[in-house]
Amino acid sequence: MTPLDPDRTLALSYVPAKRRAAMEALWRLDAALGAVLAGGREPLIGQIKLVWWRDALEKLDRQKAPAEPLLQAVAEHVVPTVPGTALAGFEQPWSVLLSQEPLSSSDFDNYAVRGRLLFRFSATLLGGISSPEIESAGEAWALVDLARHSGEPDKMAALNATRERPHPGLRWPVPLRPLGMLHALACRDIEHGLGAPGSPGRMLRMLRHRFTGR
Repeated sequence: MTPLDPDRTLALSYVPAKRRAAMEALWRLDAALGAVLAGGREPLIGQIKLVWWRDALEKLDRQKAPAEPLLQAVAEHVVPTVPGTALAGFEQPWSVLLSQEPLSSSDFDNYAVRGRLLFRFSATLLGGISSPEIESAGEAWALVDLARHSGEPDKMAALNATRERPHPGLRWPVPLRPLGMLHALACRDIEHGLGAPGSPGRMLRMLRHRFTGR
């Protein structure tokens, strides 16, 4: 299965054991969709692969998962709480990146839906309740993550799009703090520039959030 980045790997270690398998499956699903677009594949091939994932996720609501380890993990740990049809919604924001043209402001808005959905579903799997503020935090995280994986000029455009969005001053409830850690790092990157994943400074920022919720 597609590995998680160091930030999400560390955040996952703070998820309660009984919820960790579900969170890992969800986050690895998001990473797998991103991997479809890695390496400069032809847009048509990327679109075919994304549509395959979308259709496979939708089928999990009514069929047994195929012999694909990630889909089996999603079916076992995620779909009982978040339907496959809802998870299939990830396909559309990821498909924004198939464009061969520089991303526009509307493209960034559409792509940010990835973070909105990821934070919404993560909050549900953590046993909490999502909110517009949490989902807005997810949008900011997604745009910073896009900047981290983009070349110029999309990197600066993604960061600028993030800075132009509202950033709610949340105090995250304890059950959702593993998720809030990701938003805390996004805010750090917006303010100080993109730091190296897994660096000591980022680890300290995550630990501070773990204890304060901010």
